[in-house]
Amino acid sequence: MKKRDIKDFSRPELEAWLKERKIAPYRAGQIFKWIYIRQADSFEEMTDLGKELRALLVENYTIPRLEKANVEISSDGTRKYLFRLADGEYTESVLIPGKDRKTLCISSQVGCAQGCKFCLTAQGGFKRNLTAGEIIGQVRDVLSDLPMPEGAAETEKPFQNIVFMGMGEPLANLPRVLTALSILTDGDYGLRFSARRITVSTCGLVGRLPDLGANSPVNLAVSLNATDNTTRSALMPVNDTYPIETLLSALGEYPLRHREKITIEYILMKGINDTDEDAARLIRMLRPLSVKINLLPFNEHEGSDFKRPDDAAVDHFLQLLHDAGYTAIVRQSKGQDISAACGQLRANQLNKTSDA
Repeated sequence: MKKRDIKDFSRPELEAWLKERKIAPYRAGQIFKWIYIRQADSFEEMTDLGKELRALLVENYTIPRLEKANVEISSDGTRKYLFRLADGEYTESVLIPGKDRKTLCISSQVGCAQGCKFCLTAQGGFKRNLTAGEIIGQVRDVLSDLPMPEGAAETEKPFQNIVFMGMGEPLANLPRVLTALSILTDGDYGLRFSARRITVSTCGLVGRLPDLGANSPVNLAVSLNATDNTTRSALMPVNDTYPIETLLSALGEYPLRHREKITIEYILMKGINDTDEDAARLIRMLRPLSVKINLLPFNEHEGSDFKRPDDAAVDHFLQLLHDAGYTAIVRQSKGQDISAACGQLRANQLNKTSDA
C-alpha cells in the first residue's frame, strides 16, 4: 500500500480516519500540532501518542518536505524558492518584504492552463494540480527555513501574509486549495494564520466563486487587466467564457465581511490598457462594487511583447483613480536582480535540464 502525505488531509478528514479505527478523534489535533506548530519530521517524535498509534501512522503516512532546488535572495530581501516535487516537476514560492510585514506568495498548480498572454507561467503550459500537501508544504517549509528571534512565542511567525498569486489558477484546483486554507487558518492546531491575512487570486473563474465564498472567509483578488471585452479576451482567454459583465455581476454577489473589499488587480501594459479612456471605464464599471485596486506595472521578461508604461503614465493612471475616490496603490515588483517574474525560476531550471 502506498503511503499518503498526511498534509493532504484536513483535520476533520484525519479525525474521521482515526474514528474508523476506533481511535479518539482528538488525537488528530495532537498530530496536527506536531506537524504544523512543532514542525515534526517523523511520527516517532510525537511522544504524547501511544506506540501503537505512532506505528499505525508510520504504516500509512509520510510527512515529506519539499526539495529546495534553488533559492535566490535579492538585495531588497526578496527570497524566491524553486521547489522540486516528488515526480520531478517544479513549483515556486516567493517571500516578499514589505514596509511593516512580509508576504509569502505561493503556487497552486505546476504551470497554468489559463493561457494569459502576458504571463510567463502560461508559456510553459499546464502540467498538473498541486496536492493539498504540496500547497501547504510551501508555507510550512518556508517557515522552517527562516530564523526566529530567540525567545519568540510559539504563535509568532517570520511572515504574516499569504497570497495565492504564484503559479497556477487557485480556483481551478479549488478542493485542494480549500483543504490547504483550512489548515492555514486552523487557529488551534494548524498554521494559525488569520483568514484576513490570506488572499486567493483568480483570473475570473466565475463558476467556482460561490464555492470559495461559501467555504472559506479569506480575501478575494481578481485579475481584471482590461476594461473592454475585446482587449481582455485578447489578453486572457477566460474572458471568452466569462466576459467582464458576467464577472462583475458575480463579484457583486460575492459574500463580504463588514468593511471588506475585493482587490482588483490591474496590470498596466504600455499602449494596451493604460489610457485615460481605460481609467474612465474602470472607474465607471467598478462603481457598484466594494473594491480596492492594485495597479501592477508590467514586469518585463525576455521574449515578451508587452512593455511597462513609464513612471509618469503609471502615476497619472493612479491619480485618476484617486480623484474618483477609489482606494488604489501601485504594487511595485520586488526582486528585480533575481528571477523576478512568476514562473521565471522554473523556466530557467527547465531550460537548464533541456540543455543538459
